[in-house]
Amino acid sequence: MFEATSINHHNDQVQLRYKIVFGVMLVILIIPVVAILFTLIAKGSHAMSWPFLFDDPKDGMTAGGIFPAIFGTIWLVVVSLLASVPLGVAAAIYLSEYAPDNLLTRLINLATINLAGVPSIVHALFGVGAFVVFFKFGTSILAASLTLAIMTLPVVIVSSWESLQSVPRAFREACWNMGATRWQTIWHVVLPNAFTGILTGVILQVSRAAGETAPIMFTGAAMFLPFLPNSVFDQTMALALHLFVVATQVPDVPESLPFGVALVLVGIVLLMNTVAIWIRMHLRGKKKW
Repeated sequence: MFEATSINHHNDQVQLRYKIVFGVMLVILIIPVVAILFTLIAKGSHAMSWPFLFDDPKDGMTAGGIFPAIFGTIWLVVVSLLASVPLGVAAAIYLSEYAPDNLLTRLINLATINLAGVPSIVHALFGVGAFVVFFKFGTSILAASLTLAIMTLPVVIVSSWESLQSVPRAFREACWNMGATRWQTIWHVVLPNAFTGILTGVILQVSRAAGETAPIMFTGAAMFLPFLPNSVFDQTMALALHLFVVATQVPDVPESLPFGVALVLVGIVLLMNTVAIWIRMHLRGKKKW
């Protein structure tokens, strides 16, 4: 009895040490994020106003607002989502539900992993060659969004594949025993139960697509435009590129302006992520398992 108590006490001490170590690691990760947000709010809040959010840039982008850049960023993110999510989920369905374990499947997995590690500037050059030149989309929202879609596609594929794999196999077998086809099982059972995990990949894509500069700089984003885009074949301003320009290329910029642009960019990403997370939590609450 005494020996069992001693062992339990030792295990509790080990667990406490692990909790302390992981807690310290969590704090170390959170501190830089809090410091960045505090700096952006402290220095960028002075630029926040309705004209700043809804006016066009003026006086060589040293004054005025950033509405064209906000509008263009939303364009780029939405079009890239429309391009990458269906393709990424379809690829994940094939790899999870249909693909046998053979050379082709292993090559697809290897290509997905390699694509995730390619630098963004290489994706930019690919976007120029493929979408701007070969498909003749020109420097446009469509070319830039498709480049972002290719860049973020591995995240969608991997997160969707893991979500599909997390659905218990018993669900599939129950449908098959009832006479359902493989596709009916995927559409009516597997996908609805994996949807919350698929949203995780969408959230990660939104964050990366909104913050990338190099891919859109070469394929569709402009430093300054006196008009809003009317279609996906027009160029557009974007917050990430606008931040780079006002922070490094434009002289005599007020100190609060770049921080204000960065604060708006972070705010848009947080807003989009919050909506996606709320949807994911709402759907997760309806799960029966």
